[in-house]
Amino acid sequence: MDASVLPASLYTVKAIAILDNDGERIISKYYDDTYPTQKEQKAFEKNLFSKTHRANAEIIMLEGLTCVYRSNVDLYFYVIGSSQENELILVSVLNCLYDSISQILRKNVEKRALLDHLDAAFLAVDEIVDGGIILESDYNNVVQRIAVRGDDIPINEQTVAQTITSKLQVLQSARDQLKWSLLK
Repeated sequence: MDASVLPASLYTVKAIAILDNDGERIISKYYDDTYPTQKEQKAFEKNLFSKTHRANAEIIMLEGLTCVYRSNVDLYFYVIGSSQENELILVSVLNCLYDSISQILRKNVEKRALLDHLDAAFLAVDEIVDGGIILESDYNNVVQRIAVRGDDIPINEQTVAQTITSKLQVLQSARDQLKWSLLK
C-alpha cells in the first residue's frame, strides 16, 4: 500500500461554524481535538474570519485544514475538514447547512432571525453532522426532521413535495385514528 494514500474515513467534518459580520461565534461545533480548548477554537475562528470576510472565494486552506465557506448579509457559514478531504463533499455539507437555515428562517438569512431560531439551527447542525460523520446532505430531509412542517410554511412558499407530504401526513394520521377507533 502506498504510504501517501490515507485510508478512507467517515469522519469527514472537523468543525462547523456560523460567525457574524464581526467574526463573533454564533454557532460552532468541533468534532475532534484539533482545537481542544475554547480559547484555541475562538483564535482559529478569528483567523479564519480575518482571511475570508473580504475574499470572494469559497474555499481556503488554513492551518492545514480545508475550509469551505459562504456568506450572506451579516452571517458567515463555514465547514472545515482535513487537508486531504474532498472539497465537493464539504461544499455539499455547506450547501445543506445554508439551505436548511434559509428554510428555517423562511429565506431571511440574517443574524437577528438566526438568533430568534437558534434552537432549530442547532438541531439542523446536529442532523447534518454527528461526531464528524455526515448524516444528511439534503436540506429538505433536515428541515423535515426538525419539525418545521409544511403546515408552518405559508401555502404560497410550499413546494409541491412539501404540500403532498403535508397532505399525506394528515391522511396517515386520520387512517391511524380510524384504525384505533375500529379496534376498540
